[in-house]
Amino acid sequence: MSKKIVTHYHVSCYIHEMREHTVGISDIQIYLPAPKMDLDTLVEERVREVPKLERHLERACRSTGQRAIRFPSVWEDTSTMAATAAYQLIRDNPDLDPADIRYLTVGTESGLDHSKPIASFVEGMLQQAGVGISDSLSTFQVQHACAAGTLSLLSVSALLQVSGRDNESGIVMCSDVARYKPHTTAEVTQGAGSVAMLVERNPSLIELDLTTQGYCSRDVDDFFRPLGSKTAQVKGTYSMQCYRDTLESAFADHCERIGKQPAEVLNDTDLFVLHAPFRNLPETAMMGLLSRHLGLEADEARAFLHAKGLYDAIDVVADVGNIYTGAMYLTLAFQLYNQYRKIGDAIVGKRILMASYGSGNTMTVIAGRVSEGAPSVISRWNLDSLLDGARNASFLEYEQWIGGPYVPTGLNHTPERADGEMPLFTLQTIRDDGYREYAYRAEAEEIRAAARGAAAIYQTA
Repeated sequence: MSKKIVTHYHVSCYIHEMREHTVGISDIQIYLPAPKMDLDTLVEERVREVPKLERHLERACRSTGQRAIRFPSVWEDTSTMAATAAYQLIRDNPDLDPADIRYLTVGTESGLDHSKPIASFVEGMLQQAGVGISDSLSTFQVQHACAAGTLSLLSVSALLQVSGRDNESGIVMCSDVARYKPHTTAEVTQGAGSVAMLVERNPSLIELDLTTQGYCSRDVDDFFRPLGSKTAQVKGTYSMQCYRDTLESAFADHCERIGKQPAEVLNDTDLFVLHAPFRNLPETAMMGLLSRHLGLEADEARAFLHAKGLYDAIDVVADVGNIYTGAMYLTLAFQLYNQYRKIGDAIVGKRILMASYGSGNTMTVIAGRVSEGAPSVISRWNLDSLLDGARNASFLEYEQWIGGPYVPTGLNHTPERADGEMPLFTLQTIRDDGYREYAYRAEAEEIRAAARGAAAIYQTA
């Protein structure tokens, strides 16, 4: 047998082996900071300060569908939120050996250092907490506005698919703080939070198709945050148009790669999940697709999207705000959670189409399938507690957050509140040279463990 034939044979076997192994998401964990600001309160205060804003802010709330936003406490940042979500993800998967975690990555547009990735800070915090993560792993950070988490997920998925080792896994974190200038309409779409995803071969939750992603990228200035600026610059109407245009192009690219007509793909898809910077945008964008490819009028399109579960996914955004890279995965989790409560084990095999947008700009359309193990994973979730755990913050506390980031001397404190907030990880200080130092609080985990035990007893009583 010639060398050329042998090489071709081995390549063919390798490709066949890759295709036999699925890859994707095995579990999702979400962390939302406790402070919450109702938009009724925010609008009332802003109108009191600048009366001419009333019409603009009320229209912004109606058009976006937003009701409230979440924002971090003084001791929190994108690293602590990511570490908390990752820690809880590992804790909730006792069969996962932390030593087998090969990739620890973050997608964010709220980076904390021009050189060091958030993932490195997270690795240190997890090791402080006693999580047995090996040094034999890769940590990195991906940036492309809100699409960075998806690009990180696809990178880790591809690396695991070709690794040849079923025991290896990765954790992809999406962690962000969305903060805009006060007295602008963008202020009603702020938010903060982190999502951590366990990525594996033969995944338990969502199998991803890495061969048919649809892409579209263009150089535009719809949204950007210059170096040194704590707030983003956004052209709202233009950015929404960029979102819709790139969705159409990326969806067409996906259809071409899968070899099907757009109408067929839309009808065959069971569940739609889109990037949701605010509650109403996924609906608006999907109605454009449905009008163009299925000829549906507005009421027909809404009925179609209701049947496909879109509203089960996006309603949560109205009470959380924009969490940038984590926004689509927040809605993915709530989509699966609410669908499982409706149809139970019939959720297995449902076909999902995800559309991830990042300003500046890029859109990625990805196909997935709900795995056989999904019911056992989703049945462990209690996503309602994410919303129930919010604390109504005072307007003064909100103004202090808007006025941040804080100077180093403002962080040397014991981060406890009379109302019982107890963070697992805290930003302890920022040194004079600018380096950020974090701490793990073991007593916080003891309190949380006791609460989990009490909840388990209550549920079985």
